Amino acid sequence: MFTIVGLGNPGDEYENTRHNTGREILRMIAKKGDFSEWKEEGKLKALISSGKIGSPPAGGKVQFILPNNFMNNSGKSVAPLIKSKKDLAQLVVIYDDLDLPLGRLKISFNRSAGGHRGMESIIKNLKSEEFLRIRVGIASETPSGKLKKPKGEKAVVTYLMSVFKEKEMVELKKLSKKVAEALEVIMTEGNQKAMTLFNN
Repeated sequence: MFTIVGLGNPGDEYENTRHNTGREILRMIAKKGDFSEWKEEGKLKALISSGKIGSPPAGGKVQFILPNNFMNNSGKSVAPLIKSKKDLAQLVVIYDDLDLPLGRLKISFNRSAGGHRGMESIIKNLKSEEFLRIRVGIASETPSGKLKKPKGEKAVVTYLMSVFKEKEMVELKKLSKKVAEALEVIMTEGNQKAMTLFNN
């Protein structure tokens, strides 16, 4: 069974913030699909929902995980679920990326954390980088299509903790459909095919 993790911070004050993009996307997919109610898993310190992605026979069961540890401790909620090489191969982590514009996603495998605290925690706790991630863009763009990134650590933190505007939430909802499609391809046709289709 595939384990799909959506990164973010727990608590109402972080809802719909840019740094919670992974978490928001999984909530959107679960809401639209045939998924169970989110259930608090005390030992893991995470919310769990299970359901199916894609149609049988190719589609399959998945579990969605929203760590309730704060971002820099995300790995503590993920590591207990990954007990074998097969589990690792069926792990997908979804998270925000400042190097991509809003509305874009990028699938990658066996990469470094790229400075993302949640990813650093997962890699550290799993002692491996050999898993799939879907990075979701949160940066704004100039009218000519150039990335507008905040400069300096303080500005970056402020931007990450800012709430998506209404128009941006519409964009995120659209993107959640694309992420669900990407997950189906990953599960049915493999990582390489998904990268070919969605990384353009």
